[in-house]
Amino acid sequence: MHAAPSPAPASVLGLAPVIPVVVIQDVADAVPLARALVDGGLPAIEVTLRTPAALDALAAIAAEVPDAVVGAGTLLRPEQVTAACGAGARFLVSPGWSPRLLAAMEDSGVPFLPGVSTTSEVVTLLERGVTEMKFFPAEAAGGTPYLKSLASPLPQARFCPTGGIGAASAPSYLALPNVGCVGGTWMLPADALAAKDWGRVTELAREAAALAV
Repeated sequence: MHAAPSPAPASVLGLAPVIPVVVIQDVADAVPLARALVDGGLPAIEVTLRTPAALDALAAIAAEVPDAVVGAGTLLRPEQVTAACGAGARFLVSPGWSPRLLAAMEDSGVPFLPGVSTTSEVVTLLERGVTEMKFFPAEAAGGTPYLKSLASPLPQARFCPTGGIGAASAPSYLALPNVGCVGGTWMLPADALAAKDWGRVTELAREAAALAV
């Protein structure tokens, strides 16, 4: 019998300094990959809905890795929210948002990070009571200077920047007062995944977890 996972977190931003953004091609890799990340100190895992295996992978992690806080990313449509929550997602992430998608995430009962890249989008979400957001694509949309410029006029908004961030740039994001965590893939190098070198993933995850400031 598998241990039941704990309830959904109140906030995504405080789970770990880094949220691995995972693309899973083979369901068989889901559980060992998640265990490797958790063992390295990164319990929050975003499984992107970019592959046919994604929902089954998410469900496997939810069922077999109770120490993981597994979420669904790349949400584009309301029906994906329903499917992700049905598979066991404990948080939701979208690269952007529409009124219908946002309503579905609000109704899901789990925390969510709608994607933004402009000040107007941030203000619109704040009007709706949403204060935690994904800033995407972080590097292309202005990086740390952009987020720093938002901190003074919009101090209630907090972000998880994702997109183009690596081990070298993550600390500068994490040092900002309006950044709770960052999303990235650098602890998941393609050659390690192809070789199923979960020990290397754990080592890189441990280094990422140590980036907390």
